[in-house]
Amino acid sequence: MTKKAAVAAIALLMTTSSLSYAAETSSTGGVGQLSATDMKSLTDMRVGIIKAALQLTPDQEKLWPAVEDAIRARAKNRQARLERIAELRDGAMDPLQQGSPVEIMQRRADRLIQRGTDLKKLADAWEPLYKTLSEDQKKRMSFASYVVMRGMRDVIAHSIDPENDDD
Repeated sequence: MTKKAAVAAIALLMTTSSLSYAAETSSTGGVGQLSATDMKSLTDMRVGIIKAALQLTPDQEKLWPAVEDAIRARAKNRQARLERIAELRDGAMDPLQQGSPVEIMQRRADRLIQRGTDLKKLADAWEPLYKTLSEDQKKRMSFASYVVMRGMRDVIAHSIDPENDDD
């Protein structure tokens, strides 16, 4: 692992721990209370860490914009879902007034389809770039992705995310 990747990983962990604390100490709790600016900063950090860890060649740089766009689109859609959850939570909607169990399942299925579509777009964007990566770059990508995902998981660990409840 290169020094740049190590520094990037440490920077991510330091930054996400403060964002996690901010989410935890929010008056209503949960990630839904992070501002759009905070979420954009978090996405910017994720993108920066992955890109720094990869140390792309000039030819690979040409393939990066599609990956970055897919990462940002996925983050934007996630933010919209979290805002919707916060609205429902703030509105203190009675689950029994949200519709029939069938309607609830249909809405859940629609959200899962959207998440799957976002992930598919991300995978499709990564594919051409990934094919050009050296073995060392692939290892750094795996490590950086793990660190970024763990950091994101830590940030949202203190909120209850009904989107992830498949029952």
